[in-house]
Amino acid sequence: MSSVCMRKVRALKGNGNRSVLRRLFHSVTLFLAALLALGAVSAAASDLPDPTGEVLLTVTGNIGQTNDGDRALFDRAMLENLPRQTLETRTVVTDGVKTFDGFLMRDLLARVEAEGETVTASALNDYVIEIPMEDFQDFDVLVATQMDGERLSPRDKGPLWIVYPRDDHEALQDIRYDYRWVWQLIQLDIE
Repeated sequence: MSSVCMRKVRALKGNGNRSVLRRLFHSVTLFLAALLALGAVSAAASDLPDPTGEVLLTVTGNIGQTNDGDRALFDRAMLENLPRQTLETRTVVTDGVKTFDGFLMRDLLARVEAEGETVTASALNDYVIEIPMEDFQDFDVLVATQMDGERLSPRDKGPLWIVYPRDDHEALQDIRYDYRWVWQLIQLDIE
């Protein structure tokens, strides 16, 4: 406390004003508790940790969780903390059935509290496509980090590849879904 406040407290004590002193103490305590509560709410509203490694994915747009201004940045460790999923399917760019490991797109979107109608996915090679948000609710769309047990690298469509469960749904064998398989994924923008 400042010296002025301390003098006032001593004066109040000395004059026998203990009830005034108790009310002052109670008011100060309530004020400090309110400040602490506001700090806790602020911290809870932004509980997405900062990346410590190389950023692999940036999520922007209509999201409720950020860690870099109005963006959510994810490194490999953060992405690997999302619930893991495995998918076996054929693709139009590989031979035979492949086993993909990664996380569901809907889990990532829930993590950043995304709300919108479309997700614009951008790749390292400047490929950009709009994907309806409903795809991620209707199908178990995976963001693959591994194929056949090997970590994906930019040379083999990684480090992140949007993969649809093509063999599980006849509708997904339509060519318009093939365009939504974004490899070398680096950014998602929620609108």
